[in-house]
Amino acid sequence: MNQPAENQTSHSTVSLAQSSPTVGTFRERDGALEWSGRQETVRIEPWGPDAVRVRARLGGPVVEDLPGALLDDPQATESTVKLQDGEGQLTVGALTVEVSAEGLIRFVRTSDGSELLAEERAHFWWPGSRLYTPAGNGHHRLEQRFAAYEGEKLYGLGQHQHGLLDQKGAVLDLVQRNAEVTVPVLTSSRGYTFLWNSPAIGRVELAGNGTRWVADSARQLDYWITAGTPADAQRRYSAATGRTPMLPEWAAGFWQCKLRYRTQDELLEVAREYKRRGLPLSVIVCDFFHWTHLGEWKFDPAEWPDPAAMQRELTELGVKLVVSVWPSVSPLSENHQLMEQRGYFIGTEYGPMAHADWPDKGVASTVQVAFYDATNPEARDFLWSRVKDNYLDPYGIKAFWLDACEPELKPGFQENLRYHAGPGLEVGNMYPRENARTFYEGMLAAGETEVVTLNRSAWAGSQRYGAALWSGDIGTDFASLRRQIAAGLNTALSGIPWWNTDIGGFHGGDPTDPAYQEVMVRWFQFGALSPLMRLHGFRDPGMPLGPDMTGGPNEVWSYGEKAGAILKKYLRLRERLKPYVLDVMREAHEEGMPVMRPLFLEFPDDQATWTVDDAYLFGPDLLVAPVLTAGATARTAYLPAGAYWTDAWTGETYEGGASVTVDAPLDRIPLFLRDGARLPVAE
Repeated sequence: MNQPAENQTSHSTVSLAQSSPTVGTFRERDGALEWSGRQETVRIEPWGPDAVRVRARLGGPVVEDLPGALLDDPQATESTVKLQDGEGQLTVGALTVEVSAEGLIRFVRTSDGSELLAEERAHFWWPGSRLYTPAGNGHHRLEQRFAAYEGEKLYGLGQHQHGLLDQKGAVLDLVQRNAEVTVPVLTSSRGYTFLWNSPAIGRVELAGNGTRWVADSARQLDYWITAGTPADAQRRYSAATGRTPMLPEWAAGFWQCKLRYRTQDELLEVAREYKRRGLPLSVIVCDFFHWTHLGEWKFDPAEWPDPAAMQRELTELGVKLVVSVWPSVSPLSENHQLMEQRGYFIGTEYGPMAHADWPDKGVASTVQVAFYDATNPEARDFLWSRVKDNYLDPYGIKAFWLDACEPELKPGFQENLRYHAGPGLEVGNMYPRENARTFYEGMLAAGETEVVTLNRSAWAGSQRYGAALWSGDIGTDFASLRRQIAAGLNTALSGIPWWNTDIGGFHGGDPTDPAYQEVMVRWFQFGALSPLMRLHGFRDPGMPLGPDMTGGPNEVWSYGEKAGAILKKYLRLRERLKPYVLDVMREAHEEGMPVMRPLFLEFPDDQATWTVDDAYLFGPDLLVAPVLTAGATARTAYLPAGAYWTDAWTGETYEGGASVTVDAPLDRIPLFLRDGARLPVAE
């Protein structure tokens, strides 16, 4: 059904000065609303309950098969399309979309017609709310503009180290870097959640005079939006992009690693010592340079002479082995020539195949390493075949650490990269998700039902492939610890419930330094109340980067008698809380609710909760207020209104809706139980 949009609406002011005052044409097609005008096609269609997907393209119909985050088959939902008075309208549950005669889009609440989000012209003359600047060969630099709203707060966007929970006012690059993870989804205090459904390199500007999303080079605009409370939006978003699998029981325990255990004997001795001391240990990690050459994905027999015996002993100790797998391939690797011949590497538009300088065994200097193309299904199959033949089949190793999976290119010029899925500028951000997909699909094909990978980067939808994210190579001071609270909460609101940090930070830290021991204690307490609990770092004294490198001691007994006793206390606390952790993980798996929750997720009607960026809920029932400053022996925390809260250590009860100050000696992280919840916090 076609209908000319003959009359202007109140949402678009007519002006003779406009570059193109002509109106477009509406039509309904297969339950979707389409607007066409000025050689542009805009398609708006239901995409799950209370949600729509919007695509717009200049110069032709909408393209259906471009890479994105949304699952192909959205949940069926009732919707209605109306074409009248020169305006189009699509209603899907709580969300109604209004499109003006000139193609401006406005999202409102169905219940009362109040505005959630609206496109906004950049200027009355030119450009409009959607800008297409030609980049050649059908690609454009794309800009999507929306209005700004006084008092609006914005959360999500993946994981960043700026320390902001509310990111209103921030400008962020949409690109993958170590410790800076792009997941382009925003939750607004106005009652909507918005996904920029494009893996293109670009940026988002959350300014006071407007919001602008930019893709440096892509073929069409694509985004998804849903209406509802933050909790409702998490359920809708996780259903649209894929929910996480159920976390295995072993992964909810304590993970031990450092940079790095250089030999089989070193690693085994650490695992044995944990058991000798009666300390719980679920996982130990075999880090990088354990391989013969980078890109051969197998143990070096000189340092790991009997992996089968190692795996048997670890299994007897009840410890899971996780092995580091990098996406990079040295020219010295036995796989390099074959992979290059078959086109399994990320290509370039100009220059050589190599993308990074990296040390390898057998050479005194660095070599030029390539990266396998995780967007190529055949390349994924090949890499998995090597992992399966060298880790899974002979030794039963089933969990993997996917390091440097941004990928960490030097220099990171995405415009020079060519992926199987498309040009680097158009698809570059999806690489870490597709790398996790390699292992998820490979494990399922091998008959394995539990898939856990630890990833340094992620994109929208990574969670559906069993990807856990950690916060990258960060500092080792209180300021770095403080920033991880916002990083973890924004990650949680980006659909990734499996998250953790290097406990103690990564870059340095002297285990014999009393000041750093305090950092470690406070970080360890936070780690015990994180979705995953993992001790890691490159401790002093370190060594130069290379196959012979290792860091200083990084086990719980490495930090002196006083600190060590506190670390042991929180190891035992984590063990007691594992049933609760697994219950919350099941909620993430079944409903899409994150494990680590900003206070407003559970208490959206309490306006004070929207600004709390130094505390969080661990599941629904436990409020965690980490100590984030040196020398502190007390902590002030806000307790949300609508519940009563019990100090988990002292039993004292407080009415919500106010801040309280409690004792926080070095061995205590303030914890509060909601409405009489019973959790085994105190021994």
